[in-house]
Amino acid sequence: MRPNSRGWLGMAAAAAVLLAGSALAPAMAQDAPAAAEAAAEATVNAGDTAWMLTSTALVLMMTIPGLALFYAGMVRKKNVLATMMQSFSITAIATIVWMVIGYSLAFGEGGAYVGDLSKLLLRGVAENWDKPFTLGSGDAAVAFTVPETVFLMFQMTFAIITPALITGAFADRMKYSAMVLFTILWLIIVYAPIAHWVWHPNGWLFALGALDFAGGTVVHINAGVAGLVAAVVLGRRVGYGHDNMSPFNLALAVIGASLLWVGWFGFNAGSAGAAGARAGMAMLVTQVAAAAAALAWVFVEWAVKGKPSVLGAISGAVAGLVAITPASGFVLPVPALIIGVVAGLTGFWGATALKHWCGYDDSLDAFGVHGLCGIVGALLTGVFAYGPLSATTALPEGTSGSMAQFIIQAEATVATFVYTAIASWILLKIVDVIVGLRVTEEEEREGLDVTLHGERLG
Repeated sequence: MRPNSRGWLGMAAAAAVLLAGSALAPAMAQDAPAAAEAAAEATVNAGDTAWMLTSTALVLMMTIPGLALFYAGMVRKKNVLATMMQSFSITAIATIVWMVIGYSLAFGEGGAYVGDLSKLLLRGVAENWDKPFTLGSGDAAVAFTVPETVFLMFQMTFAIITPALITGAFADRMKYSAMVLFTILWLIIVYAPIAHWVWHPNGWLFALGALDFAGGTVVHINAGVAGLVAAVVLGRRVGYGHDNMSPFNLALAVIGASLLWVGWFGFNAGSAGAAGARAGMAMLVTQVAAAAAALAWVFVEWAVKGKPSVLGAISGAVAGLVAITPASGFVLPVPALIIGVVAGLTGFWGATALKHWCGYDDSLDAFGVHGLCGIVGALLTGVFAYGPLSATTALPEGTSGSMAQFIIQAEATVATFVYTAIASWILLKIVDVIVGLRVTEEEEREGLDVTLHGERLG
């Protein structure tokens, strides 16, 4: 395993050295005895902890209220409350699943493919609540300067937003009971294992050297592909293609997208795991990519359709934020600009031409934006990675973009795509047998606010 190829920072407090990594992995692994001794003697770094607490709150804000408003503004009036209820409910569901078993499966010791049950119900977390912790064991052990409570809370917010993103693909037509059951099963069987692959030192993609600083594979490709499968399994909305399905309130969507943009700094810069220079670079490239993608989408839409739309501008910004996520701790501003432009063009194509050609009804473009732009970002990370950003004592040159790294990125992308697609399809079929997936045609026509929740918007 190459320790420089991770995408999240942690600091071994006793040695004060950074370890480059994927979301919250340190930049330089100590050997196991040294890491254990350092963790026993180290104290929590107040600055790093303060930044991680702030980042955690920012990422939580991305789901509630950010994603809730973003999605609610793009559905029809009769489904606004039901759409917001999905994001709000998933926040609660994912919190409990993560606390009971999800965290253990993702970050328990385990093996190459999934964690174990050593942290079931967060067992052992309270024992060293006021000390930095070490993730993993043996030669791969990595030490952190923040308490495990902060690490697991930060990771919890990622586990919350990922299934919430999926709901955009099946908006307007899935039963609430089906959404609840699918979310629980999907977090345990799909999300947690992939998080382990990518972000735990024992994970096979971690060992392979795949770069994913803040969730290109774990969050965006994962959610986008699951959303695509859900859209296909459920089928099109009633009236799709001929009824007026214009967004109810784009102002809500703009507010939601704006909250997502601001919250994304916690998502990406927070994944540095420390209040340092790499977090600053991650924040800068996140801003550049989002702006570039928003403009790219606006200008291509302007050229193709004659008018630059508000919906296009906010969708483009989200596309850029998605694409820069895996790259944010590995690239410089100019590559971030390129990634943003490519993401804006790709997202526009995915949300317009692709889904019409293929005939699936991805209601709010979960796959078109998150899936496709997550793939773009993951692959381009292998092209543009700047070595010094991930340099370590063991590997002072860091990980740079190359054909070999591009191939590794492609392997990680394909593995995530295939596993998520197959597992999500199976889970949807199971849920369909148990509670049924889709509301009736009459319920869909009347609206989910009234038929599922007995309430109506204004």
